[in-house]
Amino acid sequence: MDSRAPLMTPVLIVGCLIILISFAIRASFGVFQIPIAEEFGWARSEFSMAIAIQNLFWGIGQPLFGAIAEKIGDRRAIVIGALTYAAGLVLSSHAVTPTAHQLYEILVGFGIAGTGFGVILAVVGRASSDANRSMSLAIATAAGSAGQVIGAPMAEWLLTWFSWQTVFVIFAAMILAALLALPFMRAPAAASRAELAESMGQILMKAFRDPSYTLIFLGFFSCGYQLSFITAHFPAFVTEMCGPIASGGLLHDLGITTTSRLGAMAIALIGLANIGGTLIAGWLGNRYSKKYLLAAIYTGRTLVSAAFILVPMTPATVVLFSVAMGSLWLATVPLTSGLIAHIYGLRYMGTLYGIVFFSHQLGSFLGVWLGGRMYDIYGSYTAVWWVGVGVGAFSAIVHLPVRERRLVPA
Repeated sequence: MDSRAPLMTPVLIVGCLIILISFAIRASFGVFQIPIAEEFGWARSEFSMAIAIQNLFWGIGQPLFGAIAEKIGDRRAIVIGALTYAAGLVLSSHAVTPTAHQLYEILVGFGIAGTGFGVILAVVGRASSDANRSMSLAIATAAGSAGQVIGAPMAEWLLTWFSWQTVFVIFAAMILAALLALPFMRAPAAASRAELAESMGQILMKAFRDPSYTLIFLGFFSCGYQLSFITAHFPAFVTEMCGPIASGGLLHDLGITTTSRLGAMAIALIGLANIGGTLIAGWLGNRYSKKYLLAAIYTGRTLVSAAFILVPMTPATVVLFSVAMGSLWLATVPLTSGLIAHIYGLRYMGTLYGIVFFSHQLGSFLGVWLGGRMYDIYGSYTAVWWVGVGVGAFSAIVHLPVRERRLVPA
């Protein structure tokens, strides 16, 4: 594609729409933790295990859906993902035992994989010119943040009118409605002649033998740990730990009168701040070394998390943390996916990114499950926060030796 091609294309617009809806639903699950646990008398760890399983199978499904998209077509892979997503949500609405809920979250995890970053970013990457690719990936990633902005507050609002079971069914209808835009999503197979001559197996072996791919894989672990722990547990954490909302204060004037609303607003603030942070990361990724930008982002997350758990928690510190962490939230995604495309080419970008994303979801599984488990044992999330600080520092370090050079001939 010509480097002068427009940045906003139908592929990018439709991709943003699908990711926005998919991530709005995904980001809302933390809001359901207390209502579901209280209705059935479940321990916190049982609901956490369901969300942890969802994240794990999202990671398992990501390379699978990437390979499906590369074999039978992007749009067919997205349709399969949306149908699986909807089925998991509808079945989850009928779950009355922890085991059933955890089982149905497997389908939800696969559904997120089929409608999320792995498939969509690969399509957007192929439809973008070299000059616009990093920014296009950032815009698509920022759409996920926009979904996070509306997801938790929307779920909180719907729960004032409907039962949580009905809200799950409404979410299933939303993800299916997104398929109406798929006819406009047509992307070229933007691969070089050398890339087309190599099979998926050859590219995968080349990546697996490259130490840089291993380092990228390991580095993405902490991203999943930190993000999923906060998404799943932060609303409940804020509800239980934060002091009362001051009457007459700014938050009270904005309608934030309870800590439960503050928790939902915190998730929305993270998503709102990340729209700007992700777009800036995409802009910087076109101009500077992606590995150093990634190391800087993980360092920033580590410092922000450490500062948050060291100071007394108030509504003000919750807002400050949400804005600071939000600016770094998904900024790693366009840089990581762009780094993979730069080093290993576009032909099998979906599969290669999907495998790296599996590391992200292993971290997600641990962050969500460990959060619930440690809470049930100690009645506190403090230890889980400190583990997040440690793995964030680890990710900042392991990106430094990555060799940022192209392995596939241009």
